[in-house]
Order: sequence, then C-alpha cells, then structure tokens
Amino acid sequence: MALPASFAVRLRAVVVSAALVLGGLAAAASGPAAALPDTGCRVDYTVNQWQGGFTAQVKVTNLGAAVNGWRLRWTFGGDQRVTNAWNAQVGQNGTTVTAANVSWNASLPTGGTADFGLQGTWTVAGPVPADFTLNDAPCNGTGSPSPSVTPTATPTATATVTPTATPTVTPTVTPTATPTVTPTVTPTGGPECAGAAVCSGFEDQAGVPAGDWQVVTPNCSSSGTAVIDTSVAHGGSRSLRINGGGGYCNHVFAGTTRDVSAVGPVVHARMWVRHTTALPAGHVSMITMADSRDGGRDLRVGGQNGALQWNRESDDATLPEQSPAGVALSVPLPVGRWVCLRYEIDTTRQSIRTLLDDQEVAGLRVDGVPTQDVDSQWLHRTTAPRPTTLRLGWESYGGDQDTIWYDDVALSSSPLSC
Repeated sequence: MALPASFAVRLRAVVVSAALVLGGLAAAASGPAAALPDTGCRVDYTVNQWQGGFTAQVKVTNLGAAVNGWRLRWTFGGDQRVTNAWNAQVGQNGTTVTAANVSWNASLPTGGTADFGLQGTWTVAGPVPADFTLNDAPCNGTGSPSPSVTPTATPTATATVTPTATPTVTPTVTPTATPTVTPTVTPTGGPECAGAAVCSGFEDQAGVPAGDWQVVTPNCSSSGTAVIDTSVAHGGSRSLRINGGGGYCNHVFAGTTRDVSAVGPVVHARMWVRHTTALPAGHVSMITMADSRDGGRDLRVGGQNGALQWNRESDDATLPEQSPAGVALSVPLPVGRWVCLRYEIDTTRQSIRTLLDDQEVAGLRVDGVPTQDVDSQWLHRTTAPRPTTLRLGWESYGGDQDTIWYDDVALSSSPLSC
C-alpha cells in the first residue's frame, strides 16, 4: 500500500530477506512441462526499503554445473527503478531487470556465489521480486533437475518469503580511505563565535530546551527526548543531550529559533558532537536543515552503512553513494569522545565541504565536478540549497537508538574554527 504523499520524511520499511524457493515455473499453462536446463540456483534478495527508495543486496548461488559468465534476470512487481549498482552490470527495461557479471566474478563453480548490490526508487509500490532466472533457467533453490519429467504433471509455483527484523543490506566495508584534501577554511575567531547568527554553548538553558532552542518532533512523536545536561559538556557546564529512540516516531530534535535564512552566501556550521553507539547500517539523521529551494524538504547529516553521509529528503540522494567504494570515502563518527564537526554549504552553486576534527572528508564533498562513487546522485539536482533552519537531534528509519550530546554550536556567514 502506498504511503500518502504528505508523508514526506523517509521511512524504513520492514526488511525482507527472501530465500526464494520456486518450483515448476518453466512450464507453460497451456502445455506439458519441459525439462529445465542442466543448472539450478538460489537467490537471496535482501531489501532495505523506505518511502520512495530502497537498496537491495543480492546473492546468487549456483547449484548446477559450473558457468563462466552469468546473467540474473527478474521482474519488479511494482514501479521500482534501479538508479545505481555495484559488483554487477545492471540494466532495466520496463519492469524487467538484468544483472550481468563483471570481469572478476564471472566464474561460478558448482556451489559458488556472487554478491552484488543495487539502489533505486519507487513511488506506488515496491514488492520483493520472485521470478529470478540464471542464464534463463528458473532459480528454484535446487540442483540439476531429474531428466525424466511427467508430461501430464500440473506445474505449481510457490514462494517462501521469510521476514527478518535485522537488515543485512550492509556492504561490509571498513572505511579506511584517508582523505588527502587539504582544508582551505580560514579560521576566524575562537569557539566563542562572536557575531554568528547562532552561537550557543547552552549555558543559558536548563531542563528542557526553551528560548533560543525549541524541542521539535516533525510529523509524530513518542519516546525521544531532548534535555539540557549538566553532567557532560565540551565547554562550560552544559550541553544538549538527545535521547534518540529506534523507529521513526521516536525521533526528536532541538531547533534554533534564531533567523538563519539570511546566513550566507556560504553557510558555515560548527558543532561539537559526542555519541555513544557506532553509526548503524541503517539510515539515521542527526542534523537537519530545511531547504527553501527544495520545497522546504530537509538537507540531512547522518549516517548509513557505518559512516557519515549527507542525505537529501526530496529524492533520497546520498553523499557519498552507498556503494562499497563510496562508503569507503567517508568515515565513521568516533564514539565516546567529543569531535568537532564542521560543514560549508554554498547557496550560489552546488558546493558542500565537510570536516571532522579539521580533516576534510573526501566522500562528503560536492564541488561541481562529478566524482565517481561520490556525487552522481547529488548532482541530479542543479539548484544550490538555501538552508533556513538548524535542528540537532536523532531520527532512525529502523530500530537504531543512540544518545548524543551537542555543544558549542555555531552558524555563521564567516568561516568557523574548532
């Protein structure tokens, strides 16, 4: 069932791990069953789906004779469209999708497996496909069929779909790339950030954020809370603590009430962040900024596949792309210590720079020049963003929880230092 169009924020659908067991699909309804080719296969299709988008991890196991060169084909039952893929050459014609090997995984011995991933979009429905074929032979989860087939047998098709609550669509990549881009930010002023549109160490706050900061829970609310903490702080004696629950409605943010719509032309942001749990495989958001040039939809800083990422709410574009190579160009957010997070958003052109502890993150940079595995999705939109809000908090599109502290937060038209 499609979600209402007004449901703007991204949802994490139930993750389905489909070990497909399909029998007799090669037979035509009007004639006798035919012998299958001398092969067999099994497909495990694990999807991570949210409103308007999805990623899928596909594992094909060859249960028949060894092959050198393979082609997996299936049909989408909804209006899914593949936009990106890794470890396979993937194309789509209508609802039919074909994934072919790349050079290094062409050989599939008996019992051998090949894994690849893809990313896509959907509008009305995105059901799990159930009609896989390997080199035109149906994947029925068994090995080579018996050569004797009863002509009068009535073919039947069954599909077993096993739900699982634990997403396994994680490219198992440990981000080890060392960004070599030298930051060009010229620090002006100290952490006090005098003259900035937002300059807060939360020292004037107590209990629940009020005044210059207000607790907000867009669309729905439940267990997430935002409080002023007097026991943990980066500077001074107070910080903003976000107790973020798992599940979309358990999100919570503290948003500044200051007018930041005129900050620019380059928006400079700086904050100290401390969190308790490593970034999960699923998508989470920690910082959101409404973009007046994108219908008020949010620009979001968060994480996915264990690393920091930017996300655009309107089309779910990510920075970097969520391929293994793209994820490797980002970095995890350190746990159990304060880190300085800074970013710059140019409101005159598509340009974003992100720094963690004074080191620029190569995978979180947009400079107008397309970079493989980084910004191809992001550059689909050519209009430069115009942030008009700043919210700090936690939003999980699955079941991931975290406790995060924010301190010494600044938003300015001038560069900021840590």
